[in-house]
Amino acid sequence: MTESILQVAKRADLFFMENSPIHETMRRLSKTLGEMQISFAIAGAMAANAHGHKRKTSDVDILIRREDLVRFKERWMGLGWVDKFRGSKSFRDAVTNVNVDTLIVGEYPGDRLPKPVSFPQPQSVSQRNEEGLPFISLKTLIELKLASGMTAAHRLQDMADVMNLIRVN
Repeated sequence: MTESILQVAKRADLFFMENSPIHETMRRLSKTLGEMQISFAIAGAMAANAHGHKRKTSDVDILIRREDLVRFKERWMGLGWVDKFRGSKSFRDAVTNVNVDTLIVGEYPGDRLPKPVSFPQPQSVSQRNEEGLPFISLKTLIELKLASGMTAAHRLQDMADVMNLIRVN
């Protein structure tokens, strides 16, 4: 069934009022990882929003170490969080049905091929907002989105995000 324009507008309103299922997932995940003392940083479109470039997204991206992702999954898969598929780096919030994509420390953005820019340790590039959520810094977000957009033709939104982040900041 197709959504009406009013339903789409209502979802957008919830998102921009920071009261959407995506925001709920981001907060639930932050609480869970914090309780496990796992260092991470929120990246992607949610970080762009935190730095002033307001745009909608359908998932939450996090920067995390591979061993911490494994530890989280060993503890929480099947208990409010579900693997996208066996062996996946990504998972889904079973409460909100929102996907969480992971950027693994040491891997490369965009085409995933070795380059001078790789995903850094989250604790070295994160800053907390007034709510206490750890977001990737503006400088690092721009650097990673440039590396991604320049090396993967299907990642043009990353280049648009960079232009808009520069414009608003």
